[in-house]
Amino acid sequence: MAQRNMEKKNIAALTMVRNDSFFLERWVRYYGERLGYANLYVYFDGLDQEIPPFCSGLNARAVERLAGNVAQGDRLRAGFLSGEAARLFSEGYDMVIGTDVDEFLAVDPACGLDLAGFLSSVETTGVSISGLGVDVGQNTACEQPLDGNLPFLSQRRYALLSTRYSKSSVLTAPVEWGSGFHRTRKHGFHIVKDLYLFHFGCVDLGRIEAKFSDRERVAEGWSRHFRKRIRTITVISGTRRPVRWDLAVAFARTVQNIVRPPYAWNKPAMFNLRPVVRIPERFEGLF
Repeated sequence: MAQRNMEKKNIAALTMVRNDSFFLERWVRYYGERLGYANLYVYFDGLDQEIPPFCSGLNARAVERLAGNVAQGDRLRAGFLSGEAARLFSEGYDMVIGTDVDEFLAVDPACGLDLAGFLSSVETTGVSISGLGVDVGQNTACEQPLDGNLPFLSQRRYALLSTRYSKSSVLTAPVEWGSGFHRTRKHGFHIVKDLYLFHFGCVDLGRIEAKFSDRERVAEGWSRHFRKRIRTITVISGTRRPVRWDLAVAFARTVQNIVRPPYAWNKPAMFNLRPVVRIPERFEGLF
């Protein structure tokens, strides 16, 4: 993919959420400021969900519960959101961003471009655009519990570069997402230079531990997922010498664009490496 100058494209962003106003409020503010609140589409998973006041001015509605275990629920949500993305394309959007509420697609501030301008400048022959996955975690050796009133990256400096979060987050055509936006069905992907998907599900150990008391989530099989997030924090906290950001992201992007796991040709792989990096200060005020 190459970049070229052009007028800004019409870009929508969508997500689905259940019982998570903490991340959703940041998601709405982040994408609303960059794409326009009228271009946000938030679907509340279950008619029992109340739409919070901060969703005023965007397209928000509750839908029938897409229940099931973790894998079943992910598949149902992917199918629903792929259908909504196709509808948005038919209504005139050029691109549709799909992320979970704890995921933020960001351009390196050193580029001098905002998100809409950057995505509009990317020339692609495929059906999606991916950012490099940055899995931010609390370093319990030197970082305190999260203050929800402050920007995330003013309190968190470390992350894993993870293939799991190098997702096919931006569609350029009406195709089907796989579960969790991790891929597009029957299509490849390309990770674009200077574009990152920051995941904040591991941003605070206390918040993860509290989820084990969520009976609904536990009944659906989320406990294993929560333990994986704790392991991410453990790895980050036990790393004494992070890899230099510029070297690590260049390596990770190159390898992930080439290497595929044997079980999924349209997902990235990186020889099971997950380098820990220190996030540059220029990203601090984004989220």
